[in-house]
Amino acid sequence: MTGAFSFGAFSAPGLFGRGQTGHIRWSVSLIRRLSLVTFPVFSSSASSTVSSSASETDRHLPEWDLSIFYAGPDDPQIAKDIEVLRADVGDFSTRYRGQIGPLARDDAGGEALAEALRALEGLEDRMGRLASYAGLLFATSSMVAAHAKFYGDIQAVLTELGSDLIFFSLELNALSDQEIEALSGASTGFRHYRPWIEDQRLHKTHDLSDELERFGQDKSLSGRSAWVRLFDEHMARLRFDLDGESRSLEEVLDKLSDPDRGLRERAVRSLVSRFKQEQLLFAHITNTLSKDLQTERKWRGYEDVATARHIANRVEAPVVDALARSVMAAHPKLSHRYYALKAKWLGLPHLEVWDRNAPLPKEDASLISWDRAREIVLGAYGDFTPELASIAAPFFERGWINAAPQEGKAGGAFSHPTVPSANPFILINYMGRARDVMTLAHELGHGVHQVLAAGQGALMADTPLTLAETASVFGEMLTFKRLLAETKDKAQRKAMLAQKVEDMLNTSVRQIAFYTFERRLHEAREKGELSATEIGEIWMSVQGDSLGPAVKFCEGYETFWCYIPHFIHSPFYVYAYAFGDCLVNSLYAVYEQSPDGFQDRYFEMLKAGGSKRHKELLAPFGLDASDPAFWAKGLGVIEAMIDELETLS
Repeated sequence: MTGAFSFGAFSAPGLFGRGQTGHIRWSVSLIRRLSLVTFPVFSSSASSTVSSSASETDRHLPEWDLSIFYAGPDDPQIAKDIEVLRADVGDFSTRYRGQIGPLARDDAGGEALAEALRALEGLEDRMGRLASYAGLLFATSSMVAAHAKFYGDIQAVLTELGSDLIFFSLELNALSDQEIEALSGASTGFRHYRPWIEDQRLHKTHDLSDELERFGQDKSLSGRSAWVRLFDEHMARLRFDLDGESRSLEEVLDKLSDPDRGLRERAVRSLVSRFKQEQLLFAHITNTLSKDLQTERKWRGYEDVATARHIANRVEAPVVDALARSVMAAHPKLSHRYYALKAKWLGLPHLEVWDRNAPLPKEDASLISWDRAREIVLGAYGDFTPELASIAAPFFERGWINAAPQEGKAGGAFSHPTVPSANPFILINYMGRARDVMTLAHELGHGVHQVLAAGQGALMADTPLTLAETASVFGEMLTFKRLLAETKDKAQRKAMLAQKVEDMLNTSVRQIAFYTFERRLHEAREKGELSATEIGEIWMSVQGDSLGPAVKFCEGYETFWCYIPHFIHSPFYVYAYAFGDCLVNSLYAVYEQSPDGFQDRYFEMLKAGGSKRHKELLAPFGLDASDPAFWAKGLGVIEAMIDELETLS
C-alpha cells in the first residue's frame, strides 16, 4: 500500500454471488482490485478534478482503451450478448439442476462434471466481460447519468443470471468428501477444478437452501448493493470549502502532504466541517450494512463477525489473530517511536493530525513527469528480471492505464483484473508526486500478477485478498530500493526512508487499527443501532493506541471513519494489507539473502492465482504464515529502517 492515507487493493467480493463476502465468487464484481491510495488512513494520490500539479506534470496522461469489450455503452452487441447469455444460463440450469448428485455416482460422472465446470467457467468469463465494462465505465465517469444507469442495469442483469447458477455449488457441496475424492481420482478434468471446488466447500456448513440463496441474491440490488452504491455516488459528489474554493475530497486530502503547515491544517478543518454535516447519513449507511452482516451471520451460522471474510480469504482465524497481536505488540517500537522522531525532525513538541503526513523539511517536492515515472518503474522491474518488465510494458503501450484526474472519476487507484479473455486495467490519478510513482509501481504489480494468474481460468485466477497484495507491495519495494540506491544525498536518503516507513506503518499498523475498529463496531452494533457519536468514540478508541502519544487529535477527528470505503464495500478487508506487507517484507529478505532461483519461484507463485493456499505458496521460500515468528520477521524490516533513520538523524 502506498501513500499517507491509503486504500490498497480492494476486492469487491462477489457482487453476483451468495453472501456478504461472495459466497460464490463470480469474477463479475465491480472492482476486485481496488488499491486506493488516498487518505490519512490511506493515501493521497488522486484528485477528482485536474489540479495545477497534475496539469504541470503532464497534459496528455494515458486513458483506457476499452474497445476489447465494446464500442460504447450503446453498442448493440451488448444486448445481443445478454440475450445469448440468458439462453445459455437457462440451458445450463435445465441440464444440471438436480443432476450433480446422480452424475457424481455415475461411472463417467467425473468427466461429465468436468464438462459442466468448463461450461460454468465460460459463462463466468462472459458475464465478467459485461460487468468489467460497466464497472470500468462507472469508475471513470460516475457522474454521467447514462453511465450510472448502464452500470445499474448490468448489475440487475447479472444478478438475475447469477441467481440461476447458485444451485451448482450448493449441489456440489451436498456431495460427501468421499465422493469428491473419488471423482478427483477418476477424472483429470474434475481434478483440475479441485481448488475452486474446495473453496466452495469452505462454505458448506453455512449454505442455505437454494430458494433462500436465490431470494437473497435477488434482494441484493435493493439491499446491500444499493447502500454501497449510495455511498459511492455521494462520496463522488461531495465538495469541500478550502480557502474559498470548492474542492473534491481527493484534492483536499492531497493537501495533507503539502509543505505548508497552515494549508495542511486548513485542509483538515475543511474535512471536519463537511464530515460533521454528512455523518448522520454515513452513520445510517454503516448501521444498515452492519445489521445486514449481522443478519447474514445469524442465518449462516458464522461464529464470529469476521468469519465470512476469513473464509473468503482462505485464511485461518488464528493466523489473522496472530498477525493482529504481533502488530499491536509492536506499536511502541514502530509507530510510537517513529512519530516521536518525526515530531523532533519537524521541530514540534508533538504532531497534530495535519502533521502526520507532512514532508520532511529537506524532502524533494519536485514533480515527476509521467514518462519519467514509467522509466523508473519499468527500470526497477527490469533490474529484478527482464521478464517482469516485459509483462508490465504493454500496460503503457495498449491503453491499459487511465492516469488523468478528471471530474467524476473514482479516487485513488486500483488494478481491475477483468477476465482471462481480456486484460487488466489500471486506474490511478497521477499528480506527479513521488508517492504517485510508488502507487504506479504498486498497481503495476497487481496488473502483472493478474496477467500471470489469468492462465488459471475464470474460476481460479482470482487471488485471495491475503495474497493479492504480494506482487503489488513487492513491486513497490523493487522501485523503492532502486531509487534509494541512486540517492547519494544524506538528507534525501533520510526523506526517502521516512516516506517508506510511513507507507509501511499505514499498511500494517493503521490497517490493523482499522480491523480492530471494525470488530468493535460490528460487535457493538449487535446490541443496537449506533449513533454517529458512538461510532466516533469507537474510532478514537483505536487511534491513540495505534499512533502513540506523539500524535494529538484535533476536535472533529472523530468523524474521519466516515469516508473510508473499505468499511462499506468489504468488511474486514483491511487486515489483508498488513498480511501482504509483512509477507512481502519476509519474502524480500529471502530474495536479498538468496537471489539464485528466486525469480522462477516468484513467478510460479504469481501464476498460481487462487489455485493454492498461502501455506503451499510460501513453502518454496521457507516461509510459514502460521508461525508467529513469521510476523515478527516482517515487522522487523520496518524496525530496522527506523533504526537507520535514527542514525541518519
